[in-house]
Amino acid sequence: MEIFGVDIGGSGIKGAPVDLARGDLSEERFKVLTPHPATPDKVADGVREVVRHFGWTGPVGVTFPGVVTGGATIRTAANVDRGWVGTDAGALLGERLGGVPVTVLNDADAAGIAEMNFGAGRGRRGTVLVLTFGTGIGSALFVDGTLVPNTELGHLELHGHDAERHASTKAKDDHELTWEHWARRVQKYLAHVEMLFSPELMVIGGGVSRKAQKFLPLIEGIRAEIVPAELRNNAGIVGAAMRAAATRTDTDAVRAGTPAER
Repeated sequence: MEIFGVDIGGSGIKGAPVDLARGDLSEERFKVLTPHPATPDKVADGVREVVRHFGWTGPVGVTFPGVVTGGATIRTAANVDRGWVGTDAGALLGERLGGVPVTVLNDADAAGIAEMNFGAGRGRRGTVLVLTFGTGIGSALFVDGTLVPNTELGHLELHGHDAERHASTKAKDDHELTWEHWARRVQKYLAHVEMLFSPELMVIGGGVSRKAQKFLPLIEGIRAEIVPAELRNNAGIVGAAMRAAATRTDTDAVRAGTPAER
C-alpha cells in the first residue's frame, strides 16, 4: 500500500509516495523551497507543487512545524508565518489539492512515528525521545511506544532563550560554529531534557543525522543511549504517510460500524 507524505519545513517542502510495508519512499522525493514569508496560501501552493509533481490524487499526510490540535488546527508557528495560527490546515490543503483527504500532524511527531516503527526506535519500550535538528529542534516523546503529541521541546528555555536558537542546525550555520563547539551546545540541551524526562534512548534525527559521526562522539555526560536516526531526513515524509493511512483506516472502520485496527 502506498500513501503520499509531505514534510513542511522552515527551509523546504518535500514529499514522495511511501511504501507503508517497507517504511520507505517508493520514489525519489521532490523538494521545493519554503516561501518567505511562509504564509498559509504560499505554503499550500508549495505542497500542491510537490504533490502534482508525482500526479498523485489519493490521500495525503502532511507534517507541520508547530503544534497541531483538533485534527488539523495549527496552534503555534515558530518558524513559519504567524498567519498559520488558528488555520484549519487540513481544510486548506485539502481544498488546494482538489478535495483529497489530508491528515496533518506535528513534524517531529511524524518523524518519531517513523523511527519507532521502522528506524532506530523499533521495538524499544520505556521512554524514548526522538529529536530532530534543523531550522529548529523538534521533539517526539514516546512512553512504551505511545506518542505524547506536540511536546515542542525545542522551545524549552536554555540560557534565557528558546533552546533551538542555541543548539539547532540553523544556529550552527548562522554562527559558523565548529562541530566541537556545536556539540557542546547540543550536549547542554540533551542534559536539560534528560533531567526533565529521563529517557532510556535518544534518537537524533534531521538532516544533520547523516553526519552523526562528526558530533555524537563528542557528546559526554549523558546517561541515555544516544543513536542517530536511521530514516534520516525522510522520517517526516514516512511518518506523515503512516498517520494518513491510520486516519483513513479509522474513518473507514467508523463508517462500517466496526472498530478500527490498531
